[in-house]
Amino acid sequence: MKGPYGFELNESCQNCKLRNQRFFCQLAPAALKDLDAIKFTSAYPAGAVLFIEKQTARGVYILCDGEVKLSISSSEGKKLILRITKPGEVLGLVSALSGSAHEVTAETLRPCQVAFIPRDAFLRFMAKHQEVYPFIANQLGSHYQVACEQLRNLGLSASAPEKLAKLLLDFAVTGQPTKDGTRIKLPLTHEEIAEFIGTTRETVTRTLSEFKSQHLVEVHGSTLVIENREALEEFVTV
Repeated sequence: MKGPYGFELNESCQNCKLRNQRFFCQLAPAALKDLDAIKFTSAYPAGAVLFIEKQTARGVYILCDGEVKLSISSSEGKKLILRITKPGEVLGLVSALSGSAHEVTAETLRPCQVAFIPRDAFLRFMAKHQEVYPFIANQLGSHYQVACEQLRNLGLSASAPEKLAKLLLDFAVTGQPTKDGTRIKLPLTHEEIAEFIGTTRETVTRTLSEFKSQHLVEVHGSTLVIENREALEEFVTV
């Protein structure tokens, strides 16, 4: 059925138009049928909070479409974005498996389609369909690698230009090649970029201006073009 935020909600995994090589999409028909029976699919606007850190986990969230940022915050209100999740990922997995509280806050960056599965139902589903175990192990390993990379960037990068250059190069992996360079649709505001690399919004704005003056990048609103990838890579040492 047609839902809000421009989505045509897909209630059934078996007939979903978003199906591709994501793991859950490739499960056997019997498993997909059981998955349909326990999940609740919803559309969310940008800026919607799926769960917050220290909140008891109610279940897992499968991101079918859109992007979600995961962040942590201090008692003083400082925020650090850990990563941006992509379609196919399962959010809240560690907390649901362990029965502990969420360690992060999950907030949509743009309109998203999300399938929620209550914790008890998900655990029963895993016990019945053990073919999901390799995917669970792979996702947990991937999350660990991303966490280590984020720690490396924050703790070992010497300067804000290096951190920002590394982030832009990461975004460029899925960018669009053009005759002028690699075009990126920035998923984050300057404030959010600052939260991602552990600096201030003013520093991000100033560093981007320096990159522009050196003809490394060109910025048009939320669209950025990396004009000189090789020169930008020279900032990165870790």
